[in-house]
Formats: sequence, C-alpha cells, structure tokens
Amino acid sequence: MKSLTIKDKGTLPYASREALNRLRINFDFCGDQYKKVMITSSSPDEGKSFISFHLWRVLAESGRRVALVDADLRRSVMRIQHQLSAGTDAKKALGLAHYLAGNASLEDVLYESDIENGFMVPTFRTVANPTLLLQNPRFNEMMDKFGEKFDIVLIDTPPLNSVADGLQIAAHCDGALLVVRGGVTPRRIVASSIAQLKSVSCPLLGTVLNRVEMNRNPYYYKYSKYGYYHYYYAPSHKRT
Repeated sequence: MKSLTIKDKGTLPYASREALNRLRINFDFCGDQYKKVMITSSSPDEGKSFISFHLWRVLAESGRRVALVDADLRRSVMRIQHQLSAGTDAKKALGLAHYLAGNASLEDVLYESDIENGFMVPTFRTVANPTLLLQNPRFNEMMDKFGEKFDIVLIDTPPLNSVADGLQIAAHCDGALLVVRGGVTPRRIVASSIAQLKSVSCPLLGTVLNRVEMNRNPYYYKYSKYGYYHYYYAPSHKRT
C-alpha cells in the first residue's frame, strides 16, 4: 500500500482537543451499524474539513482502523492545509478523481498515512463538475469495500446547499454529521440541510457546533487562553 505523509497535522489547543475527544466518544455511542459516515455542512467555511480531519485522527489514535475519503472534489482544502505528500511529483499523485474516472485502481489511491491506523483517499486534483464522476458505480464499489475493510469510513463532502454532490454521496452513507458554524449559519439553512438528508434516507447522527466564541460561556472561560473556538457534539440520534 502507498504511504502518505502529513507534514502539518495541526497543533490543537487543549479545549479543542478535549472537545474532539468528546465528539469521538459520542460518535462511538451511535453504534457499530454506522460505519460509513459523511461529514458535511450547509454552507462553505463552516469547518467541516477541519472536523473531518481531526475526528479521523482521534479515532485512529484510539485504535480504530479509519479511512478518510476527501470527496470535496470541487474545492478540497485538505491537501494544502495539511501539506499531504505521496512521496512523488505532486502532478503525478493519484487521488479520488483518478479512481472515479477509471484512471487508477482503488489500491492506487488508498494511502496508509503516518498516523497509525489512519488511511486516506485524498483529492490531489479538483474537478469543476464532478457530478458524473460521483454517479460512477466505482464510488459505491469503493464504499462497499471500505465498509468491509475498515472499522469506520469518514467522507468529507461539499456543503449541501451549495452543490448536489453532497446528496449524491449521502445516498451511499449510513449516516451524517452536520457541522454548523455558531452564530453564523441561519436555522432555516440548517433545517434545509436536515430535510435534504432525510430525502435520501441518510440519518442525521448529530450536529457539531463549530467556532463558538468561548468567552460568551462562563463554563469555558478558563480555557480562553488556549483559543477562540470550541467544538462539541450534540447527538440527535437516539439508540433503540
């Protein structure tokens, strides 16, 4: 299997790290039947890729075999933000778009990262209109194989209210986490996203309220020196 180096893993403040650990624990409470989970948002710049990467990392560090699929084919930021390197010429690196187009095998685009138990299908080349690629049966084949191979599969998708890509992906997932930017995203937009997920029978497992001003909440005031943002998980799914 190919190797992937993550040169910038990001140094999180204590409060954010603890909140992500709580997110990991609550994620586990959803149950083992939710293996293929998309992480999305309603609009751009809500932090879904941040949550995708760091939830993947803490799950892997907890001992779970986790695959992260960067399926934001139009506007992927993960490669640049985390300085992903496949140990070859960047122009020749193979990613999700190459696989969906039939120009690479699944083994060519699945990388073992330098985070133990962490595997990734990156996007090295963005696509202006990936709709036809996502309709390719190869995407569903990948999801089925990963569901058997890994404990958890996380899929970073485009925002639901920007393009149709997210809903195409949702149809192949067991559930979704919706990232909401605190104090910015209107409730009606969030409600629209939830309705869209429901329309394709993709259960909403929970919401992640992101980029909250900690100094507005006295409980988190003591962590203010670590950073401006706080992340937490609000489960909306009740186990039966």
